[in-house]
Amino acid sequence: MRDPPAAALGGELIQQETRPRPAPPGARRRPGGRWAAELVLGACFAAVFSLLLQVVAARLHVTPGTFVPLALMAFASTVIVVVVFAVLAFRRGARWPSWLKIVGAWTALSGLATLMIALPLQGTRYYLYGASVDNPFRLQFMERMTASPGLTDMNYHGLPSYYPAGWFWLGGHFANAVHLEGWAAYKQYSIMWLAIAAVVAFTLWSLVTRRRLALLATIATIFAGFISQGVEEPYSWVSAAWLPPIAVFTWTILRRREPVRFWPLALVGGYLGFAAMTYTLYFFFGVLVVVALAVVVGVLDRTFAALVRRIAVIAVVSLPLMLVTWGPFLLAGGLGKPTTAAHHLPANSSSFPTPFVPGSVFGLLCLAGLVWILVRSRRDAMAAALVVLTAVVYVWFALSTLALAVHSTLLAFRVIIPLDVTLATAGVFAAVELVRWLPRKVPAVALVVACATAVALAQISVTDGVKDGLRQAEADAYPTGVNARGQHDPDDDRGWADQLIATINQLSGRRPADDIVLSANGYLLSYQPYWGFQHTSAQYANPLADYRERNAEIRHWAASSSPQELLARLDANPHTPPNVFVLRNHDSTLVMGVVSDVFPRTPDIRVDDVTFDPKLFGSPEFTQRVVGPFTVIVRR
Repeated sequence: MRDPPAAALGGELIQQETRPRPAPPGARRRPGGRWAAELVLGACFAAVFSLLLQVVAARLHVTPGTFVPLALMAFASTVIVVVVFAVLAFRRGARWPSWLKIVGAWTALSGLATLMIALPLQGTRYYLYGASVDNPFRLQFMERMTASPGLTDMNYHGLPSYYPAGWFWLGGHFANAVHLEGWAAYKQYSIMWLAIAAVVAFTLWSLVTRRRLALLATIATIFAGFISQGVEEPYSWVSAAWLPPIAVFTWTILRRREPVRFWPLALVGGYLGFAAMTYTLYFFFGVLVVVALAVVVGVLDRTFAALVRRIAVIAVVSLPLMLVTWGPFLLAGGLGKPTTAAHHLPANSSSFPTPFVPGSVFGLLCLAGLVWILVRSRRDAMAAALVVLTAVVYVWFALSTLALAVHSTLLAFRVIIPLDVTLATAGVFAAVELVRWLPRKVPAVALVVACATAVALAQISVTDGVKDGLRQAEADAYPTGVNARGQHDPDDDRGWADQLIATINQLSGRRPADDIVLSANGYLLSYQPYWGFQHTSAQYANPLADYRERNAEIRHWAASSSPQELLARLDANPHTPPNVFVLRNHDSTLVMGVVSDVFPRTPDIRVDDVTFDPKLFGSPEFTQRVVGPFTVIVRR
């Protein structure tokens, strides 16, 4: 495998324009500062522009449950891709100033990423999947960060956060800045990050290829995020979207025989640090990708000393960022605690992913990408890096399967998303190379085919990729009990949220952040920053919280024979006991569900009912009130 061509290295690892030319003198003197400025300015532009578009979309007032939002999305995405592809195909922007081209790309990408989801969701206050599936945990994390200045655990009082809190910490500050509750700000904040992810991905691709190709690769990245359902988890999607260009950039700087400046290595380390602060799995996966790239480069070039120095710099940069979120948990002794976070084996983790099966437009695109990286990997730096990244995905799947031997997994289904992004962007590179082989008089034909493909991908992204999430966002009730369609389901427990919250606050007289709630109604903690005595999901529980011991304590309290014995057991409890109980009325008893991990069974949790005798709360220390099918009990 030859060294990357000079065009890929770009002198100072820079490619300033859409066609090769020497970088300007300023860029040669301070390339790191220029790219850092573009990353920051691009992210800020995307955030502001996305919020403006969301305001416009929210004022359309289209009735939910109709196809009108999807029609508007299809129209908006079609206009954007047709304009972008026409400008690229006919080189209408060739004489535009460089800054205008960049801002134009930012506008198109942030607009596309925002409108593809903001228009379908314009009729609901929820993001994809509403308050269902895993979203209660995410809404709870957002709500916690609105009330906590530090990186505290989302659920357990007095514990440092186990899950990286960086994205949610910023989200809590965002919610406070726009004067919204955490759960209500989650939608706007998530969509804003989809736009940021797109614009930053464009800049990262611009480091290793021409601007025109970087723009096309980023559009493919956006579509892949929807089709792979990566955008359903916006805080992890960012790291997944940026990994392919980072992998190519890492390959380039590791293969470079001349000395490498600090800023390229710092950029790679900064990416890993960002992943560590937002999504643990992608941090470890990113580290494995960087190590794999270094090993391949070392075998090819036999320059191990320089490689070790460069990898060491990357590690030194990423380590402090990682410790910002991991440090408190590690200092509290979390490293040696057992965890059930990886006790999950869905169907798409049980077999190797094959997104390149040619059964759809996206499958054909991925198949073209797979062929391209395999054929071009010996002569093209981008193909070489992407083939290593693809190989690491399948290694991760194999390791995850082997981890079953120790009763765990590596959550392999999560790395399907970067695989889809990798093959989709590689498919774009394959298509561009194919066009270059065609006669020069076919720009119009290429434009029509490209636009048709992009429009098909845009529509598939929403109608197939996230349709279930859209439907759930409209169907789930708000705390008031009414959903986006104006419907009220009296059998939906979530419909009692407002009344339960009002009752807790009235009987308690304390700030929500001073109450510790024992209840199987986890959604209460999604709408108010209460602490929870026990998490309603074993997989999302903090290892420092002693999940099994807390379940045993709940059963121990329920076995009390008198109010005095219950109070004594609460006071003697090794963990801070709850001062609020929200239990379900069942016949003449009070019941709550206690969750246990039963991995690898499907489903991987079991819910057992724990029954309390209402007489246990007959002490004057308790005050209580019946709210619908529940009883709220507060310890004075």
